[in-house]
Amino acid sequence: MSVLKGMRVVEGSAFVAVPLAGMTLAQMGAEVIRFDRIGGGLDAGRWPLAPTKQSLFWAGMNKGKKSIAVDMKSDEGRELISEIITARGDDAGLFLTNLRVRGWMDYETLSKRREDLIMVTLMGDRHGRPQVDYTVNPALGIPHITGPEGSEDPVANALPAWDLVAGHMCVSALLAAERHRLRGGGGQEVELALKDVAAATLGHLGMIGDATLNGGDRGKAGNALYGAYGQDFVCADGRRVMVIGLTDRQWRGLVKATGTGDAMAALERSLGADLSDEGQRWQHRDLITGVLKPWFAARKVSDFAAMFNDRGLTWSEFRTVREAMAQDPDLSTDNPMFSKVMSPGVGSYLTPAHPALFSASGRLPAVPAPVLGANTEEILSDVVGLTDAQIGGLLDRRVVDVPDGWGSVAA
Repeated sequence: MSVLKGMRVVEGSAFVAVPLAGMTLAQMGAEVIRFDRIGGGLDAGRWPLAPTKQSLFWAGMNKGKKSIAVDMKSDEGRELISEIITARGDDAGLFLTNLRVRGWMDYETLSKRREDLIMVTLMGDRHGRPQVDYTVNPALGIPHITGPEGSEDPVANALPAWDLVAGHMCVSALLAAERHRLRGGGGQEVELALKDVAAATLGHLGMIGDATLNGGDRGKAGNALYGAYGQDFVCADGRRVMVIGLTDRQWRGLVKATGTGDAMAALERSLGADLSDEGQRWQHRDLITGVLKPWFAARKVSDFAAMFNDRGLTWSEFRTVREAMAQDPDLSTDNPMFSKVMSPGVGSYLTPAHPALFSASGRLPAVPAPVLGANTEEILSDVVGLTDAQIGGLLDRRVVDVPDGWGSVAA
């Protein structure tokens, strides 16, 4: 039995964070119902695309969910969505969204239908203005500490870090609110904002304190590990590696493996420094790199990879995603988190299940994302309680839709 078996969550979403939250809950066993407008919402065709021109983003973010397509501009369609969100059941009445609409799809209106409703709402910023990672990062200063040392140009990040953090905070917020409800505390709305998630993280990492108490701005450091020692090196075969000396153990292991102990000791004496201190390793990183650079330049990765692994060093090789899939067994079916899954309309490819392995229930296998509207009739019957005739009427009137060739009519 999965850890969230029996829980029903309704999701109205777009972009990354909330779809990720719903997918995460689905991968832990919750029944997650995603509703979209007929023809698809904002991210139905988002890149990257498969050769079939179907969205790989959709396929990735909606694994294991159920899909209903509804005309959300019609009164009937809005009524159906409201019924689905507030349907009865002790493990239901849970709603995730970043598409809140005042006067209809908001907590004040929906909680009149079900007073113990839990609604988790993600906003762009705390004022309700739209934000995405690519606007939050510049606003909070991250691009000015990202990129090559000496460069003055801000560098955005291809990884939507704040979306990913916010998505998982939506999960934890929903589960916390449900625990509160289970203990008799009733329903509630939980609000959080993408920009607040990012701003809080800056505070947690000490970056706000640094800017306040030390003055000045933290500069760019390229691929160097901030505050300790970690650096990339080009090897004799042209391949690039990253080596880490963050902890004392990592540092001593790196020095021993490269045979640079005497050179590092001489460097300490000349500087009057103690390189066992991670902060001093950061301060003198360029000189340390000068000692290590010739060692890597004289060797191919294959000359030292096995030795580094046997000694438990913290290191990796720079790869493209395609190279990683070809070379790293952690990104293959050797890793039990992954399996080959046939995604409807997209194709078969490596697909992850939830990363957590629960000792009481194991790990649910990866389940593909549904085709838009694939579960329309099932949801209307099982959740809303409509008859076949009523569902047929909604399909005929185009209030709801199903994929081509499915159900009563074609989409």
